[in-house]
Amino acid sequence: MTSGSWFGTLELAHRTRGRARFRYRCRKGTPTDARTIERAAENIPGVLEARVNRAARSLVLHFDDKEVELETLRTALAALSAPIPAARGSAVVEQGGPAPMVASLVTLAVTRFLPQPLQLPVTLGAAAPLLRHALEDLVANGISSHVLEAMAVSISLARGDYTAANTTTFMLALGEYLEISIARRSDDLLKHLLRPASDEIWIERGGQEVLVAAGEVAVGDTVIVADGAVVPVDGTVLGGEATVNEATMTGESAAVAKGRGDAVLSGTLVEEGRLRVYAEQVGSRTAAARIADYVEQSLTAKSAAQLDAARLADRLVPIVLGLAGATYFISGDWRRAASVLQADYSCALKLATPVAFKSAMYGAGRAGILVKGGSALERLADADTFIFDKTGTLTAGTLAVTDSIAFDSTYTAEDLLCLAASVEEHYVHPLAHAVVTAARAIHGQHFDHQEVQFIVAHGVASVIDGQRIVIGSRHFVADDEGIDISAHLETVDRLYEEGKTLLYIGFGGRFLGVLALKDEVRANSAATILRLRELGARRILMLTGDHRERAEELAEHLGLDGCHAELLPEDKARIVEELSRQGARIAFIGDGINDAPALAGAHVGIAMQKGADIARLTADVALLEDDIACVADAKALANGTMALIGSNYRLTVGLNTGILAAAAAGLLSPITTAMLHNGSTIAILLNALRRSSV
Repeated sequence: MTSGSWFGTLELAHRTRGRARFRYRCRKGTPTDARTIERAAENIPGVLEARVNRAARSLVLHFDDKEVELETLRTALAALSAPIPAARGSAVVEQGGPAPMVASLVTLAVTRFLPQPLQLPVTLGAAAPLLRHALEDLVANGISSHVLEAMAVSISLARGDYTAANTTTFMLALGEYLEISIARRSDDLLKHLLRPASDEIWIERGGQEVLVAAGEVAVGDTVIVADGAVVPVDGTVLGGEATVNEATMTGESAAVAKGRGDAVLSGTLVEEGRLRVYAEQVGSRTAAARIADYVEQSLTAKSAAQLDAARLADRLVPIVLGLAGATYFISGDWRRAASVLQADYSCALKLATPVAFKSAMYGAGRAGILVKGGSALERLADADTFIFDKTGTLTAGTLAVTDSIAFDSTYTAEDLLCLAASVEEHYVHPLAHAVVTAARAIHGQHFDHQEVQFIVAHGVASVIDGQRIVIGSRHFVADDEGIDISAHLETVDRLYEEGKTLLYIGFGGRFLGVLALKDEVRANSAATILRLRELGARRILMLTGDHRERAEELAEHLGLDGCHAELLPEDKARIVEELSRQGARIAFIGDGINDAPALAGAHVGIAMQKGADIARLTADVALLEDDIACVADAKALANGTMALIGSNYRLTVGLNTGILAAAAAGLLSPITTAMLHNGSTIAILLNALRRSSV
């Protein structure tokens, strides 16, 4: 949400290659603190660094002149919209943090000892920032909570009750300082999920290791990462060994050993060792950069619950003002009216909801779940229909050998498996990997063979003991190699009907046997389905492009409410759309490129950890661990967060209504009302923050 254009004036003062200095003036009522402006400017594509001199109203930008032209940059800067300031708190930021609180405390302590003529000007001086801010708020936004507070202080000043005025000013400053500190902590918790990489990176060029700027690293470069360094790219280890702490990306605190062929993610820390990494994703395309972008978005994005709370708080301000007027009209006591004006609903209502969302997002990140904003949590809590993709989601997405059947009595099932593995171990393919893994598990015999021949899209071939061995598809073995498999079609057809992938093995011109492989169902898929039902899921379905018989078998095994099979990507999106029109609030869980349309069209999309980039970018929630149980964890977290927000809402309304009633009845002095109101607000904010410890 934004509140219109940020800069009233913006002029180019000086420029050099890759650097520009602007003079600016913020529009009235918009944030002027340097860090907020810098962060917004740095989010403009092509901007490398932004630096603000607030006193000089100067903004210096360092940018990539190959990526963005100066005029485009100026246009983007002029089009920046100002974020809506947080309730209260914003004044504290601009006034330098705790300074107003300390000044008001000193004034409260010394005023009573001053000569009578000095007490009014000193008290007025301490209250001046509050009164000035309230006047600005009145002009910009009308009657607000700041205006009510200023009126309460003004009444005490008019009555000559300087102790009440100073105490109220101090309590307001203390409350604002603590509230903004709590709000900042929720932002910091999110930011601490990431460890920024260095601005310079070691890479190999021309056989030498050279230090280059991070922006110069390109896909295909070999990046060197050693002890204590943060991995700056997403890629694959080419050489070396190291232990890598992946807590920032997976939530797992134990370091993981990495070696040749292993994948590494940007933002993870090399604790010990040294790696040569082939850069596959660099700069803004890395996982850490995308997460950082999601975090930045989450700090300003507002959910429906947050907007509803803010609107309610705004609507209640005139009611409090009316109650204060009615109290004075009935009692004729300005003291009662001042007490009523101390207790408004605005602070807790406007701040508690975003603090709860951000704290929950931090807890989710620590648990291996990346939630892209409070609205995603809100929609996940609201979801009543869960739709799963099959492969890589309910199943592990990796094949395992289920059957080894030899058609020659000379060979056992173990011999057949080891014979195939001896040849397949030289082939980089999921089927080959599954066969080799199964053979290693039984510690079988290794068969010596000649050079392996790879036939693309068919299989592999070699020679063992002078006889040609071929391993691959039915077409390769039966048609291309001319090996007769007709005598064993009954067995082959049975395995195929069971939904298994088959590897045919021919040896010396005869059909030696067949290996059957199947994608394994995740061990905790059934438990996750059951837990989702306990968490409020009314209907759980599966969509897949797989054969109908296999899909229905899996759906029955997992206890799903139904499945749709043999689907194209557009079919998945169509089914999601149809169910949505019928009123279903859908959470779609997938991992492939073909799932992206359904992920985007669902009420909330959840992408698996090993999902395609487009799936993870399209989804509202991205899992950082390859564990389907995280889907239920995310649902539980969303439900808990919305329950916490609901309880805070009721607590805010109940406490403040009680304080207002007591103040209107004359049971509370302005000082007591200020203490109770600010104390309850801080307690509610701390309650909202506790979700971060989950």
